[in-house]
Amino acid sequence: MEYRRLGRSDLMVSEVSLGSWLTYGGGVAREQAEACLRRAFDEGVNFVDTANVYARGGAESFLGEALAGIPRDRYVLATKVYFPMSPTEKGLSAAQIAKQLDDSLRRLRVDHVDLYQCHRYDVETPLEETMAALTRAVEQGKTRYIGFSEWTAPQIRAALALPGARFVSSQPQYSLLWRAPEAEVFPLCAAEGIGQIVWSPLAQGILTGKYRPGERPPEDSRAASATMSGFLAGRLDERVLANVQSLRPIAAELGLTLSRLALAWVLRRPEVSSAIVGASRPEQVSDNARASGVKLAPQVIARVEAALSA
Repeated sequence: MEYRRLGRSDLMVSEVSLGSWLTYGGGVAREQAEACLRRAFDEGVNFVDTANVYARGGAESFLGEALAGIPRDRYVLATKVYFPMSPTEKGLSAAQIAKQLDDSLRRLRVDHVDLYQCHRYDVETPLEETMAALTRAVEQGKTRYIGFSEWTAPQIRAALALPGARFVSSQPQYSLLWRAPEAEVFPLCAAEGIGQIVWSPLAQGILTGKYRPGERPPEDSRAASATMSGFLAGRLDERVLANVQSLRPIAAELGLTLSRLALAWVLRRPEVSSAIVGASRPEQVSDNARASGVKLAPQVIARVEAALSA
């Protein structure tokens, strides 16, 4: 495993990190989840990402229990705030940030997180209030750094213009099938010392090649799960699935799985500090983790991108 600095912070994070959206504390059995977490540490993963809303606190509670026996300095822990935890508990107001952070720390069984992220932008709360509340959280020692997920370039610029704690991370969706952040978010953040922690780098598993055109999804896949398939609705396009299959010869030439090829493509960007992967089985963790350090030649990158644009 190789490591990269997260923006202007002093956090060194593994190039491949472990996420808990849709899986831990909810969609994946506890025994499997614990096995995945153990394997992640065995593979050198040191960055674990979660959010208060994942399984309505269940993911944080699971991690709090599972990480209890691991020295705190062995892992970098990140969580998020914004989405509703109840009909009256949502958003990025000062009151909600204070309450939700305390609740997250209690579930995670720690006195601080390394990174506290705004899960989305809150149009109903003044940005000044949000940034002041995040600054207080840093000053109180409850989080070392702050970040955001899926903010636009104008929203990022507005936050950077305010006094107080500065963002060190951005968490956008980014993959071979979704490249929108390259246009504005990546260059802006690079200039401001903000690292990218990208989510869905395997496009919800589509880029693993497990979903084949004309075939039913494998029974043990996310697309076949009653609890985890919602975010794949409408994404299993036959043309896209066929294009993904056309990557197999390229991956085979390099001695890579499709997952490793797709992750190596994401990690080719110096702006990307870490790629967050989800996993329901330990072998998936190992395969993904071994994408770290893989360097793709320019001609390989061109072939990969051409195959998916066919």
